[in-house]
Amino acid sequence: MEFRIESKRLGDVVVLVPEVSQDERGFFMEVFRKDQFEKLGLPTEFVQANHSRSRKNVLRGLHFQWEPPMGKLMRVTVGTAFLVAVDIRKNSPTLGQWCGTEVSAENRRQVWAPAGFARGFCVLSEFAEVQYTCTGLYNSKGESGIRWDDPKIGIEWPIREPELSQKDRVARTLDEWLASPESDNFQY
Repeated sequence: MEFRIESKRLGDVVVLVPEVSQDERGFFMEVFRKDQFEKLGLPTEFVQANHSRSRKNVLRGLHFQWEPPMGKLMRVTVGTAFLVAVDIRKNSPTLGQWCGTEVSAENRRQVWAPAGFARGFCVLSEFAEVQYTCTGLYNSKGESGIRWDDPKIGIEWPIREPELSQKDRVARTLDEWLASPESDNFQY
């Protein structure tokens, strides 16, 4: 089975389409295969897998981690969500730019966003389950977030009144992150 890159966005964010075998009984697909990822120039060393479930209009993000740097391969296994990645790399020509795509259990797309990108999603269906495989272990002292509604970024979220966690309500702006000492040492 093979993966195909559907699109590349902001130079480093990739939307992947897996090959799916399907018949009247159901379907089978590979979500990761080291040799295929190597061939496509994607990472092959993942150290943590996460699974979240959220109800309609929940917005999570924009989250990132600098110590250790963490890239994420994201997919939706139940429902539909709008997945977003924002370039927060200080010296990047696409700093502050964002890309988003609708991912669902039906379209089976996956999004790879490397370290140096803040990531988030909002749920469009009654419920959605998002799974993400990470290249770094979670470290609460080395993670942060950017405001979901930072006007400098201007994400066009497909929902109007998101349900947010307290942490996401008080996240800093991109400019506040860029002015922080942590951003000076951000390796990606």
